[in-house]
Amino acid sequence: MKLEQTDSSFIFSTTPIPDVFFTEYLSYADGDYVKIYLYLLFLSKYNKDIKVNDLAKKLQLPLKTIQEGIKFWEEQSVITKKNTGYIINNLQEMELHKLYNPKITSSPEELEKTAKSQYRSKAIENINNQFFQGIMSPSWYSDIDLWFKKYSFDEEVMIALFQYCFDRSALHRNYIQTVAEAWSQNKIKTFNDLEQYFDKQEKLKSIGKTISKKLNLNRQLSQYEEGYISRWNVDYGYNFDVIELALKRTTSKTSFNFDYLDKMLTDWHERNLKTTTDVQNYLAQSKTQAQNIKKLEKQTGYTNYEQRERSNWDSFYAN
Repeated sequence: MKLEQTDSSFIFSTTPIPDVFFTEYLSYADGDYVKIYLYLLFLSKYNKDIKVNDLAKKLQLPLKTIQEGIKFWEEQSVITKKNTGYIINNLQEMELHKLYNPKITSSPEELEKTAKSQYRSKAIENINNQFFQGIMSPSWYSDIDLWFKKYSFDEEVMIALFQYCFDRSALHRNYIQTVAEAWSQNKIKTFNDLEQYFDKQEKLKSIGKTISKKLNLNRQLSQYEEGYISRWNVDYGYNFDVIELALKRTTSKTSFNFDYLDKMLTDWHERNLKTTTDVQNYLAQSKTQAQNIKKLEKQTGYTNYEQRERSNWDSFYAN
């Protein structure tokens, strides 16, 4: 009589997930992508082979989602493509490598020793407690240290950087790095710089909303249109009262566009017109000049084409 014991190893087996996955990837990975990773991790333990189509059926996800999820984890270096399939990389080894990369990082202990002041150490600890529930991965210490050195942010700006990204549910390295780059390009170093930058952005946003309302634009402004507004307000120093004068002169046009408006405001700027009074005086003068030219031509029956060419833009304001 042959006796066999029921194999119960599968029932009691477990698939370990390193804590690094929760601290480094879970917060910004799409839920379906997490589902894909967990199942791939499970299969890799048994060296199983599965086709992408079968994976889509098994997880009840669209094939496109499976393909996008695999690409996402490849970009994060969590998995590596090989000729025969994929390797699930060891997340703990990856973090260890980042932590002890001598070119750009330093360990938390080294960070404490090399910090410029206890205030900076306190700021980093605040980031840890406020945004990571006190379990911030060691590699984050290295990244924060690097950003301090690269961007010369003061401690309040660094905390504000994490708060800004946290409020947008985007507390991951790529997004934080992108925001940090943008702030640095706007010459932000101190918290006062940051407040002025936010005030400027809020002002531009307000002007943009007002322009959209005046023009009955039932849509968000494009990036290029916002760029025009930034030039008018920041580079030219025009508040909405000056911009509105230009807007009023476009109401008779059948097809309005921002390029047309930009040419008018640029012309005013090049003529050193700074206030509404300057612009209104110039418009009145231009209108009078154009009327005088027409009157002279009517009386003499002679058209001075050279004068017309020189005053071509001026005559536009006589409309």
